[in-house]
Amino acid sequence: MTHRSVPIQSTRQREAAAWIAVFAGVSAAMHVGKLAPALPVLRDALQIDLLQAGFLLSMVQLAGMSLGLLIGLSVDGLGLRRSMLVGLMLQIGASTFGAFSQSAGSLLVLRALEGLGFLWVVMPAPGIIRQTVSPMHLSRMLGVWGAYMPTGTAVALLMGPLWIALPEPLGGWSGWWLLLSALSLVAAGFVWRGISADSARKSYSAGVVTHAIKQPATAPWQNRLHLTLGSKGPWVVALCFAMYAGQWQAVVSFLPSIYAQSGVDVGWVGAMSAGVAAVNVLGNVASGRLLQRGWQPVHLLRIGYSVRDVGAVLCFSEWGEGAQLPVALRYGAVLGFSAVGGLIPGTLFMLSVRLAPSDATVSTTVGFMQQLSAMGQFAGPPMVAMVAQMTGGWRWTWLVTCACSICGLLMVQWVRRSIESKAHTDKPTHT
Repeated sequence: MTHRSVPIQSTRQREAAAWIAVFAGVSAAMHVGKLAPALPVLRDALQIDLLQAGFLLSMVQLAGMSLGLLIGLSVDGLGLRRSMLVGLMLQIGASTFGAFSQSAGSLLVLRALEGLGFLWVVMPAPGIIRQTVSPMHLSRMLGVWGAYMPTGTAVALLMGPLWIALPEPLGGWSGWWLLLSALSLVAAGFVWRGISADSARKSYSAGVVTHAIKQPATAPWQNRLHLTLGSKGPWVVALCFAMYAGQWQAVVSFLPSIYAQSGVDVGWVGAMSAGVAAVNVLGNVASGRLLQRGWQPVHLLRIGYSVRDVGAVLCFSEWGEGAQLPVALRYGAVLGFSAVGGLIPGTLFMLSVRLAPSDATVSTTVGFMQQLSAMGQFAGPPMVAMVAQMTGGWRWTWLVTCACSICGLLMVQWVRRSIESKAHTDKPTHT
């Protein structure tokens, strides 16, 4: 394959493409988080029972749990920009039709399609960022990308109740669905205009953008699947992310119940839960900046898992005969759990790019990480609920959440060895 070098795009254009990918991810994450604030209204409007509501909430995780790796393979084959556009259009269509849904069954099917769209949007993003950001700023930008999920969740939790409270047809749950369809349409427009076409992919290297005159077909999916699953790096980041996600979901899912039992006013529960999601952004962004300044990934992972252990104990533990810590202290503990724990996903997204076995398997590696993350999120809350039911309260549920962090800490040594092995295998391509 022959190459030619052309002058690079301006720094502003390259950074804009990376930020567009982040914006698209946040818009996709808002579709995941939009259901929680709408559930009370939906249950009345469509006569949805509690079991159906639970399936609606878990459907996105079910899609990721079963299809994450396959979607990652399709992204590497279809192309990054095309895949992101497909995902956005799928979410636009599903959310628009969902706004006019008249039954729980149809909404459930459309929710599954939104979950598929979500996967197609978020999996290409690390690869797009890698292509458009200089190596010097790659860690920082991947740290920003790691915040897409808590950012989208926090915005949905804060904005959703306000929009749903508006009079129809602008407001209500249908108006909320249509608003997010419009947001995804805006994101699709930015992706179309601001990210280079897959037929002329660019990679940043030493002040020039290198173009392939003829982009060869991507390796067969069987080869990419074998290479990904046969390499240690993807397993490292995927298992670490599963431990993080399972613990996160277990804690955040039961915060409203914990607050209610502690006597917190109902009006504050949503805002406090959104605050927990929002501070997670701080850790993600901080991880990118610290990595850029030379901090070792294993150190950030150890700090994140350790602080999450302490926070989970303080959040769930009861002292004496059912006595709990003051609400303010418990809330401070869960804020620290979320904020410092945010170092973990930002670091793992950087490692998913760094430890992918080849450039052609970055999205497949991210897909595998997404799949195990969904498995963790699917398994975490039921395990905590089971322990709470067996013991008659939250007193011993910290054993489950702390077990996740302890497993993560044990795997950090595996991360270190994987980084060292990759450094010996890959020769530096730039100084």
